Amino acid sequence: MAPRERKPALAALAVLLILVGALGATVMVMRAGNKIEVVEIKANVAAGQPIPASAIEDVEISDVSGIQFIRWGQRGDLAQHYTAATNLVPGTLLTLPMITKGTGGLAPGKSIVGLSLKDGQFPHGLKAGDTVAAYRVGNDVSKSSSGSGSGSGSSGSGDSLGTDTTRISENVIVQEVVGSSGDFSSGDTSVKVLVDSTVAGPLTIAAAAGDVALVLVSGKN
Repeated sequence: MAPRERKPALAALAVLLILVGALGATVMVMRAGNKIEVVEIKANVAAGQPIPASAIEDVEISDVSGIQFIRWGQRGDLAQHYTAATNLVPGTLLTLPMITKGTGGLAPGKSIVGLSLKDGQFPHGLKAGDTVAAYRVGNDVSKSSSGSGSGSGSSGSGDSLGTDTTRISENVIVQEVVGSSGDFSSGDTSVKVLVDSTVAGPLTIAAAAGDVALVLVSGKN
């Protein structure tokens, strides 16, 4: 009689397992169906720049807890109150750590410097978002470099390297590149860059003398 008594219990257990499995599947389907609209970057935005409406689009994704996505409904605040905290590239889903609050476009300790460069002072194809190194060039620099065997660095900044008296900064982020129009005879290209405030002075002085050259930094673009 014992085997017959077990059958109802086993049947009840089987039904319970089926119900639990069905419930779990239902929860998974419901979670998968919980979609949210978030901001996706569709054009390059350099660090420190505002994020215009033309550089974003909406995309629908499954809600993922723990990730601070910028919702599509919050897009109105981006251009008015926030700037990019890092270089943003197309296909990036925008999250809170990627932006910084401020209408001036500058994070603390950062400065924007305008450069007027001739051909040969910057790499061909330079564009907003590129990271470059800025060097001091010219005859005077060559003489001072060859005559100083134990230099102590040119700018005293955190990113000048060792005794290299020609390097101003190796972490210069290009904000804007504007070529000369037909109305200008100089042929110079205007380049706006974002730098640490500690090197803004030396870079500005070198730029005023026309003694600046930009070099693309490998692996940072």
